[in-house]
Amino acid sequence: MAPVGVSDRIVTVFGGSGFVGRHVIRALAAQGWRVRNACRRPDLAFHLQPLGSVGQIVSVQANVRNTPSVEAAVEGADAVINLVAIAYESGRQTFHDVHVGGAARVAEAAKAAGVKTLVQMSALGISAESKSVYARTKVEGEAAVLKAFPDAVILRPSVIFGPEDRFLNRFAALARLSPVLPLIGGGATKFQPIFVGDVADAVAAVLGGRAKAGGTYELGGPDVQSFREIMEYILEVTGRKRLLVPLPFPIAALQAQFLQLLPKPLLTADQVELLKGDSVVSQTAAKNGFVLENLGVRSTAMDTVVPSYLYRFRKAGQFTDMHAT
Repeated sequence: MAPVGVSDRIVTVFGGSGFVGRHVIRALAAQGWRVRNACRRPDLAFHLQPLGSVGQIVSVQANVRNTPSVEAAVEGADAVINLVAIAYESGRQTFHDVHVGGAARVAEAAKAAGVKTLVQMSALGISAESKSVYARTKVEGEAAVLKAFPDAVILRPSVIFGPEDRFLNRFAALARLSPVLPLIGGGATKFQPIFVGDVADAVAAVLGGRAKAGGTYELGGPDVQSFREIMEYILEVTGRKRLLVPLPFPIAALQAQFLQLLPKPLLTADQVELLKGDSVVSQTAAKNGFVLENLGVRSTAMDTVVPSYLYRFRKAGQFTDMHAT
């Protein structure tokens, strides 16, 4: 017997154990979906269990580079969501294998299994002409998905913020240790930061029938900010005074050649290339109705969320008097 409020609808979420995934699963569980979290390490996904009723969320082993595991994960599902992506290459985890091959494998398996709805998470600001391999493979992945599953919905969010994000938290941590913060490319790159909860609600809206089949939606928050403005905001919220130093792209790329040798790279040459383009919702998407608001989701401002988790980077944490002069 199903728990109260839980339907018989099954959604398979690839990459549900990650930062965005856990919020997506929470939103879907709240809508009554039975969630099948497909991930490489189910034994490390127990943190998802409290997000739903008993038995509502189940983790299964799957790797988007392995066809049989993908086919088994989508069997019997009504909807499939692919959130799998990598920020840098490592071993057999290459951009092409994950972003293109993996996305195509999920789409093909979903189509063959008779899945009704497929959502592919992509990224805003990508281009087939970009020198960034990350950006190019994201575009190729979208094309592969739509070829196999023409009615799939593509979501392209700008930089995502939230309690466990790897963007604001990383620079806030750096500001705690370093007297300077680098402004890659001079800090002119523009972003439209979006709250992870809004991205999750957008996914849930697609499964709720709010999206146009085969549409590509560009997701951004209420404000467009430059890289410099975001760094200034981090310093304001954390109560830190740090020197913001412009770092030309060529020098940043040179430094990245060494930083990307770390087990968990702080910066890669590919990421430097990616920062040469803005990550902002286009006027075309807004005009044609392919933005967050058209999915029935209101965007959340950074001020309403960010201080609630960046306070830990203040000198005295939650006890810091931000009004002291």
